[in-house]
Amino acid sequence: MAGFRFSTDIRVRFAETDAQGVAHNSNYLVWFEIARIAYLEEFAGGYPALRETGLESFVLESHVRYRLPAHFDDRLQIHARVGELRGARFRFDYEVTRNGEVIADGWTAHACVDGQTLRPTRIPPALSSAIREAEASPLGEPPGSPRPLHRSADADGRCAPR
Repeated sequence: MAGFRFSTDIRVRFAETDAQGVAHNSNYLVWFEIARIAYLEEFAGGYPALRETGLESFVLESHVRYRLPAHFDDRLQIHARVGELRGARFRFDYEVTRNGEVIADGWTAHACVDGQTLRPTRIPPALSSAIREAEASPLGEPPGSPRPLHRSADADGRCAPR
């Protein structure tokens, strides 16, 4: 998708659908989180590693625009990128595609906070640099590597090891 350098796969589970087999709208935010965690694993050493440094990240706002319904057993790609990065705040942008067609898009806004005090704290320079490098790399290529930025998640949303 235009401007997205990272994506991860999901498969719509039966439990995520209603009686008509359509994915419930709340699942899109879960799928965004799966992509966001996989993105951080790929470029920043993973969210658990960030938490070990005393950093936490809160979701401040979220938005989803539904274009077409997802159905049971659909195979979807969740594309993610960091669209804004400044001070203690950052924003992830997402597109959900099925067979190359965008079926939903959205964003989540976040704040970095100190894990003990829960007070806002600037995004650490190492994290900021890793994200800027990832977003500046050629489309479809991670920084310093020829492999494409695409991860497959298992049924629980965990990414398979490389």
